[in-house]
Amino acid sequence: MRMTVVGCCGSFPGPESPASCYLLEADHHGRTWRVLLDLGSGALGALQRYADPLEVDAVLLSHLHADHCLDLAGYYVMRKYHPDGPQPRIPVWGPDGTADRMARAYDLPLDPGMHEEFDFRAWDGPVQIGPFAVEPVAVDHPVPAYGLRVTADGVTLGYSGDTGPCPGLDEVARDVDVLLAEASFVVGGDNPDGLHLTGADCGAVASRAGARSLLVTHVPPWHDPEVALREATGLYDGPCELARAGAVYEV
Repeated sequence: MRMTVVGCCGSFPGPESPASCYLLEADHHGRTWRVLLDLGSGALGALQRYADPLEVDAVLLSHLHADHCLDLAGYYVMRKYHPDGPQPRIPVWGPDGTADRMARAYDLPLDPGMHEEFDFRAWDGPVQIGPFAVEPVAVDHPVPAYGLRVTADGVTLGYSGDTGPCPGLDEVARDVDVLLAEASFVVGGDNPDGLHLTGADCGAVASRAGARSLLVTHVPPWHDPEVALREATGLYDGPCELARAGAVYEV
């Protein structure tokens, strides 16, 4: 399984990266399958550097904050009005209510909204998309939110989405080959409960859950990513680095 970091900036796009979006690819039955973990603000433009967006098989949304989902509106335009004609529907998994939220984002009537372009499905258990086995796990955030465990080719990626420390996050991180964990907060800041992680939280959960490596992501532009990395490595002694836009990882 290959992961390309399309966007990794926290809360809004920064000068070096769009907001959250990760392209996962794996070969299966004679072709390459592609899914997106989130499609946040600014990500659709950058995605075109790494893959043809019309060759994506599914979109997996962790939650419905703009920095994780809003470029689905532009993707709707691409698929509906492409010069080659309307593109086939693809599945979009997300929290209950995703279809209506995205229709409102583009000022569409709820019927048909974006249903002619996307097959919206609510997270309610594991799903299989070609080679990708995806397990959603509810996590702690002010809106319904999910961490995701994605397994393909015998390896597992854990994606925190946005969350505060919680049992669900520990389940996402359990024995994964790579934990992709957000670090929006810094230790010692005025950090509300149930919202985001610090780099130290990332390191702590990776350590106690037995993650074999850690990628720290979703650092907002107003924080220094190196601070988040130092916090994480202070509590986790496995391989650990910062996610960077354009980086490609063989999981």
